[in-house]
Amino acid sequence: MTKNKQRIFADLLIPGAGEPQSKMAVVLADGLIEWVGPQDKAPQVVGDDLQVPVLMPGMWDCHTHFTGMLTPTLSAAMDVPVPVAAARSVADGERAINAGFTSIREVGGFGVYLARVINEGNALGPHVYAAGDLISPTGGHADLHNYSLGCVADLAERDGWLHTCDGVTGALRAVRLQLRKNAKLIKICASGGTLTEYDDPMHQQFSDIEIRTMVEEAARAERIVAAHCHGKAGIMAALRNGVKTIEHGTFLDEEAADAMLEADAILVTTRSVKIRNMDYAKKHGLPDYAWEKLLMTADRHQEAVALAIQKGVTIAAGTDSLTSGENTPLRWGEHALELKLLVDDGMTPLQAIEAATATAPLTLGPQAPKAGQIKVGWDADLCAVAENPVADISVLLDTNKITHVWKMGKLLKQPN
Repeated sequence: MTKNKQRIFADLLIPGAGEPQSKMAVVLADGLIEWVGPQDKAPQVVGDDLQVPVLMPGMWDCHTHFTGMLTPTLSAAMDVPVPVAAARSVADGERAINAGFTSIREVGGFGVYLARVINEGNALGPHVYAAGDLISPTGGHADLHNYSLGCVADLAERDGWLHTCDGVTGALRAVRLQLRKNAKLIKICASGGTLTEYDDPMHQQFSDIEIRTMVEEAARAERIVAAHCHGKAGIMAALRNGVKTIEHGTFLDEEAADAMLEADAILVTTRSVKIRNMDYAKKHGLPDYAWEKLLMTADRHQEAVALAIQKGVTIAAGTDSLTSGENTPLRWGEHALELKLLVDDGMTPLQAIEAATATAPLTLGPQAPKAGQIKVGWDADLCAVAENPVADISVLLDTNKITHVWKMGKLLKQPN
């Protein structure tokens, strides 16, 4: 018998990839999964065993933003001092852990800095794999159209997370600036967006050569490029220039879905942001420009995700969580809503769980850790659930039913 090991017995084990198994045991050691098998064959360890109803991998949210903002408009980035945003983001990281999400892919925000603090042990939070800044051309989705160019440039210089660049030279520098921050991926805008004023979600942003330049520069550092895409023009431009993850994919159609399959690209769905923003707008109002774009995209987004599921496009779950605090519209801690929406759009509960576990690390390309599955030698990132989410995916939305959470074998949440 060896010390410093934890043995967990599960009535049901959901491995991330593959079918659930009954009466299984898992042994954790040194931050990794050391053994998985039937309970009656589990090796002996020193210490108390833990019995849980359901054990599954810690979940991933593959599209988030640590911004510290209280309202869901990008112009709010100008109003939040960086130290305030960073402090608020610490609490958001804790909310993710409480919800059973042990890994976060952050595609624009202060995640590059929060990751460092969490890794040092100075804050409680998930693994954070961050892109650094959101990158667009001048006038694009990372620009603030009613502020002067000087204000936007000054925000970027003061460690803000919105970055504009133009041309091959500007594109190269933008990528290198994110790598300087230890970004684990690069996030670009291949189309316009909904929360900024003048850019059109249907229009392609960045020329093909600019996109290809950023993809190639990222690849030299073993990073992939994730592309914000609503309109089909942006989706197709991103795919033909080597982008590996399409974020949102609102106007994806049959041709675009086939192109994703051909490119072996991943769709990160973010259905949650439409649902939650619509609810917020009805209660509190969005700026007219944002409301009009939201109406244009909301229903079409559901059709696109349903089509992608039907066509067999690889899908990873992401929410676009953006705002800080329990009572804000795109708040952290409700990440499992995306899994329910994926089921509503045609996935089985088990497929939705896989989109938030086994598939999710693939959105980091060469930077992907061995996580998201309960397999020997993989990271001991796990969560225990009081009820079976394969029978009812909505169980995962109730954080009280996420009873235990382990990150690298360390128990971060347990019943009081």
